[in-house]
Amino acid sequence: MTDAHAHADSNYYVPHGSPWPIVAALALFCLMLGAVLFLDGVTSAWSLLPGPLLLIFLFIGWFATVIGENQKGVYNLRVDRSFRLAMMWFIFSEVMFFAAFFGALFYARMFAVPWLGGQGVKALTNFLLWPHYEATWPTNGPGHLGGEHFEAMSPTGIAALNTLILLTSGLTITIAHHALRSGKRGRLKVFLALTFLLGFTFVALQAHEYIGAYTRMNLKLTTGIYGTTFFMLTGFHGLHVTIGAIMLVVIWLRVMRGHFTPERHFAFEAVAWYWHFVDVVWLCLFIFVYWL
Repeated sequence: MTDAHAHADSNYYVPHGSPWPIVAALALFCLMLGAVLFLDGVTSAWSLLPGPLLLIFLFIGWFATVIGENQKGVYNLRVDRSFRLAMMWFIFSEVMFFAAFFGALFYARMFAVPWLGGQGVKALTNFLLWPHYEATWPTNGPGHLGGEHFEAMSPTGIAALNTLILLTSGLTITIAHHALRSGKRGRLKVFLALTFLLGFTFVALQAHEYIGAYTRMNLKLTTGIYGTTFFMLTGFHGLHVTIGAIMLVVIWLRVMRGHFTPERHFAFEAVAWYWHFVDVVWLCLFIFVYWL
């Protein structure tokens, strides 16, 4: 298919001979195999390394290919629409991913813990298993089963500061988007850079919070249902912020090289959508995990 044909709306650009799908399959296989071998005690933690390294190689190579094809002008509006639909479905899958963890949190708080404390339709559970257990939140479970004293996370301090940081980053990327659409590339570069710097600041503060939780508050991943849900939700969110910040750096480097126009800039929009999604998830985390 020639470039001229690719521009026609009646055609859809399909690459041929791409090595990246098989590299993706190999990377995921190595990632899962390494995790299984490590968790079963067959190998050391070094078995976890090949999978992530292959994934990094895959992302760099595949995205470089896509960016190169885009800059050559082989993508038409039909391809652009397919990219948008793919990004929408991806974000929907991420919504479902976090919904599962929030569901576990709500189930534990609203049903399981009250039942164990003698409330609701399954109050007999308290009488038969743990008659002295009091249904309070946060909880580490019955004390005689290993539940130790710990401190719960406060909505003030780092959590409140990180909330302000992410809300500010949502504003900066919106300003950068408007600057791109209006052709003000100087403002675009500044506010896009501010966005990923705020993202990395968020991750650094969260790492500091984790260190304090483990060393001073005795709050760990194994600290009952509270510790498990706290670290799973905030940890995966922190991972998403890290990935989003890296993507913002890539977009910023592309802006510095003169990529994107006010009319065609899907890659920027995709990352902006993702970043706003990360902001919304954090607001839910702050309310339901830290505050309530």
